[in-house]
Amino acid sequence: MLSSKQKLAVFLSKLRVFEVPVLSLEQYPTDGEIAATILWDAHMQGEIEGKAVADFGCGTGILGIGALALGAQHVTFIEIDPTIFPILMENLHFLEQELGEEYGNYEIIHGRIENYSTPVDLVLQNPPFGTQEKHADMIFVKQAISLAPVVYSLHKTSTEEYLKSWAQQNSARITTIARFKFPLKRTMPQHEKKMQHIEVSCLKFLS
Repeated sequence: MLSSKQKLAVFLSKLRVFEVPVLSLEQYPTDGEIAATILWDAHMQGEIEGKAVADFGCGTGILGIGALALGAQHVTFIEIDPTIFPILMENLHFLEQELGEEYGNYEIIHGRIENYSTPVDLVLQNPPFGTQEKHADMIFVKQAISLAPVVYSLHKTSTEEYLKSWAQQNSARITTIARFKFPLKRTMPQHEKKMQHIEVSCLKFLS
C-alpha cells in the first residue's frame, strides 16, 4: 500500500487519461494531485482501507484505482461509455504490476449509475458539472447518498450554495469542502486556451 500522499500523487500521475473525450458526457480527466489530496484525506479518516468503494462515472479510473492503492477491500467501477474500458483496464493492470495482484479486487460495470443498487461504504465521483445538461451532477449525488454513508463528490465551486441547500432539505450533511484550481487541457472544440483552470470544490456528504 502506498505510504504517503506524495507517492500516491506520483502513482496516479502515471495513469492514462481520455484520448478522445465525449463532449456530451463532460469527460474531463481528474488531476493526479487533486485526486491524491481527496483520497489521502479519506484514507486518513479511515474511510478507504478495508472498505467497499464505488467509483461512479469512473472514466479511466483514477479515483477508484487510488482507492485500491490505499487498501480498499473492493472497488466497483461504473461507467456509461464502454469505449473507455481499454484505458481503464490498462490502468488497472498498471496498478497490479506496480503494487501486486492483491490490489486488484474490482468489478467493472457498464451502465448508468441510477441502475446500480448495491450499498457500499464509500462513493467517489467526479460527475458531469452540468454545463451540457443542467443539474446532471445531481443524478450522481442523489444516487450516491442513497447507497453510501460517505460520498466525496467534485462540483463547480459556483454550485456550492445550491448543493448545501439541497443537502439540508434531503437529510444529508456536507461536512468538508476542499477547493481546487481544476486544470483543463484543450480537449474540447469550445476550449480556446491550451490550458485553463476552473474553480472546483470537493464536497464530503454524509447521509
